[in-house]
Amino acid sequence: MTASATPATAARLAAEEGRGRRTPTRRRRVQHPWAIVAFVGPFAAMFVLFYLIPIGVAVWQSLLVVEREGTYGTATEVFGGLRQYELVFQNEAFWTSVGRVLLFGIVQVPVMLALALLFALLLDSPLIRGKKFFRLAFFAPYAVPGVIAAIMWGFLYSPNLSPFQALTSQVNLLSADFVLWAIANVVTWVFVGYNMLIIYSTLLAIPQEIYEAARIDGAGQARIAWSIKIPLVRPALVLTAVLSIIGTLQLLAEPQTFRSFSSAVTSTYTPNMTIYATSSIPNVSLAAAFSVVLALATFILSFTFLRLTRRKGADA
Repeated sequence: MTASATPATAARLAAEEGRGRRTPTRRRRVQHPWAIVAFVGPFAAMFVLFYLIPIGVAVWQSLLVVEREGTYGTATEVFGGLRQYELVFQNEAFWTSVGRVLLFGIVQVPVMLALALLFALLLDSPLIRGKKFFRLAFFAPYAVPGVIAAIMWGFLYSPNLSPFQALTSQVNLLSADFVLWAIANVVTWVFVGYNMLIIYSTLLAIPQEIYEAARIDGAGQARIAWSIKIPLVRPALVLTAVLSIIGTLQLLAEPQTFRSFSSAVTSTYTPNMTIYATSSIPNVSLAAAFSVVLALATFILSFTFLRLTRRKGADA
């Protein structure tokens, strides 16, 4: 306000300031928009090309049926609606394989995550020496491709080839009663180190002040692990559980390799093996319908697990 302003002008300006009049703010202009496109564009293109488009093609293919004019007529694909999905829900072998991998997951996933949590807690303990060696040793099996791991364990299980014939001659681990759990052992051996690193990384992010306060209160290492570390790594455990559920329903490499060692593993032993065998007939439309149903089942199970764990976390 200048010295020459009249009292009326001064009163008007004061009233306007009292009402809190604000000048309109200008929207900030995005700096370097082409840089954003350059960084996001490759991912978006790959996501559309290798994720969204294949899903769309699979859904469309599952709605087609093959028709022939006569016995030896030319085969043509026509729109068939939900006819392929009717065949999916009537296919006993497919649903038997789904039940088999669900049983596999109910046993194998908790065992694997319990071992991963145990190894992560051991690596995070100040009482353990040689942490770099054990971290590498636990993670090394994950670097072995699943097919190679299955071949290696298949030879160890084989009664005629195993160096542990005293055991394999008494218990046939490749029989119909044990082969599912033999495969579970291979999957656990490969992925326990991967899940351990996710949990261990979460442990490293916990502030050390929390541990110091617990030690001042007289808590030992076991008490700290049970009351502080395990509750704080719960999000990592949920993440690894969801990834394991998805991986269980997608089980393919290990049982497919075990077909060379065990006659108990059929071409429809797991859902993905059923899809692969169906597409090899070839019946691509039915295989696509199998794939869509399996993807929906995977989504429903993962989403349900997340909702249940979130609800339990909120109640706690």
